[in-house]
Amino acid sequence: MPRSHVDSVNSAVPMFFLYGEPRQTVSPRFLHLETLEARSRPGDWTIRPHTHADLHHLFLIVTGAGNMQADGQVLPFAAPCLLTMPLGIVHGFSWEPETQGHVLTLSEGYLKDLRARAPSLGALFASPLALQGANVEGFGASLAALGCELAWSAPGHEAAVDAHLLMLLVGALRHHDHALRNAHQPAGRAAELVARFRALVEARYRDGQGVDDYARALGVAPRTLRRACTVAARSSPTEIVQDRIFLEAQRILLYTSMTVSEAADHLGFQDFAYFSRFFTRRAGESATSYRRKRRAHPSS
Repeated sequence: MPRSHVDSVNSAVPMFFLYGEPRQTVSPRFLHLETLEARSRPGDWTIRPHTHADLHHLFLIVTGAGNMQADGQVLPFAAPCLLTMPLGIVHGFSWEPETQGHVLTLSEGYLKDLRARAPSLGALFASPLALQGANVEGFGASLAALGCELAWSAPGHEAAVDAHLLMLLVGALRHHDHALRNAHQPAGRAAELVARFRALVEARYRDGQGVDDYARALGVAPRTLRRACTVAARSSPTEIVQDRIFLEAQRILLYTSMTVSEAADHLGFQDFAYFSRFFTRRAGESATSYRRKRRAHPSS
């Protein structure tokens, strides 16, 4: 695959530092807090689809409502709620005018350091989340305290920022866990293993690896990985890998100029006919038809 085609996948969707700002190197402890309206009001309460290479978002929505777009899915939400957006996801928002809230952005390096102390925090950013019923007073107070620490550099500043951030994320994690339990969905070790598996899939989905390869890399038996995926994701490891490949195929067809044949090659398919069958089975139509219809009617 020519380098230009590989680059076109990444460049087809705008990739920002913070929304609207050119990419730059992200420091390992990057943390940023701002009001939701700071970037949404100038764009008429619309954030167009974009992505970030190294940054995660946590939103507290205090009043208002809207839709969160995440790699083709649309997640509606209404205040009070928490939203999370992991790095690498093509996302955008349409807010009701005058929606109020806060946006916390942290680097993957910072989150990785926190996960080393509290591995379960990874569940917050394993996939985009819209968590309804958030305690606005509690989360608002945590964000206000964190904002005060970010605004100065008194003795113990870094430790205080870590403490406030950890308390905020732990509160969000517990809210997430409570939502899962109320929905009769499993949490715990299976969910943590699936989160690790999804992260590995993100790095290797084009390599043609099988379930045994992933299990070996994760340090578990294949049957353990299969059981965890069944319990926590209600899917099989193979389905999760194929879902990721299909998602990337959709991105390529919608956002790049690659031919269908080039897309198949980019995604690691040695047999173009197999890719055609794979895509048609998933989409219910051929890759060519999928591209033509959605480029003609982007909202469909």
